[in-house]
Amino acid sequence: MNIIRSKAPLRLGLAGGGSDVSPYSDMYGGLVLNATINLYAYCTIEETSDNTISIHAYDSNNYVETFPSQKALPIDGNAILIKGVYNRIVNDYDLEPLSFKITTYNDAPAGSGLGTSSTMVVTILKAFIEWLGLPLGDYELARLAYEIERKDLGLAGGKQDQYATAFGGFNYMEFLKDDMVIVNPLKVKQWVKDELEASMLLYFTGKSRSSASIIDEQKKSTSEGENDAVKAMHKIKQSAKDMKLAILKGDINSFADIIRNGWEYKKKMANHITNPQIEEAMSTALAHGAKAGKVSGAGGGGFIMFICEPTRKKELEAALKELNGFVMPFTFSEGGAHGWKIYDSDNVDYVKKHLYK
Repeated sequence: MNIIRSKAPLRLGLAGGGSDVSPYSDMYGGLVLNATINLYAYCTIEETSDNTISIHAYDSNNYVETFPSQKALPIDGNAILIKGVYNRIVNDYDLEPLSFKITTYNDAPAGSGLGTSSTMVVTILKAFIEWLGLPLGDYELARLAYEIERKDLGLAGGKQDQYATAFGGFNYMEFLKDDMVIVNPLKVKQWVKDELEASMLLYFTGKSRSSASIIDEQKKSTSEGENDAVKAMHKIKQSAKDMKLAILKGDINSFADIIRNGWEYKKKMANHITNPQIEEAMSTALAHGAKAGKVSGAGGGGFIMFICEPTRKKELEAALKELNGFVMPFTFSEGGAHGWKIYDSDNVDYVKKHLYK
């Protein structure tokens, strides 16, 4: 029995987030700068021969269920990411029903603002690609993941997360009409990464959120024309250009300014992007060394990233620990989604039995 594993990194949205969401990206074009970190989504597929599909989705309320092998699994609200990927793969490649056990889990909670759902779709897809030998590169992987999540399953959101986790590293992304995406990997100097890691702190508010209502409100605002929300999104889009220059130059003060201004513009995009819990964390952080902060992802909860003087980082960390959330250590990661196989023949006992008789 062969085992297939895959993992894909979560991401921090540093600038431009929201401009990758249609209809804004179709009407005006979007720009986003993001970076992947050493928190991951994981998937394992184990081949079986009992004509069943056994799902163990620890990222989806610890959902466990076994189905008879079939060409389409029911999209019933449980483990829909696994089911959506399986259904699309079997349909697109005209496969007979498969028999396997699949297990998924995440380093961060769902609704944390780190792109967990999209990253999980990419991770699951990567496992199937590795298992079945499907001819999909990074662009095709990200595009298919986007179509499964946004179109097949009807989940609200943008396009940056799928491409961020497929490519990995620091990326400056362009989002054009007709769902066209251009990924520009950035060559960031090591000392800049080190300084950013020394200056940044990732704080979980203790509250996950659903981004759907915020994104729906953003879409509605965009459809209504040049209002305050759209003007704010133009500024957010520009911030991605500014952030690219700041990171490539290693200008941490400008990095902090862009984060601060981006958060102020973001709050104009929709209601419920901030709340008393987030504002308490922000005010606490600013009183203990933070230069700036912003919520990662759509807003409403999840993780907040703070920028501070490295010599005051422990002071900031101690102050935030007095609140209801927790601090999550992280470093930036390089590679994107990848998968690998574990064969029976990799077992030492197998080798001894068959090669050293």
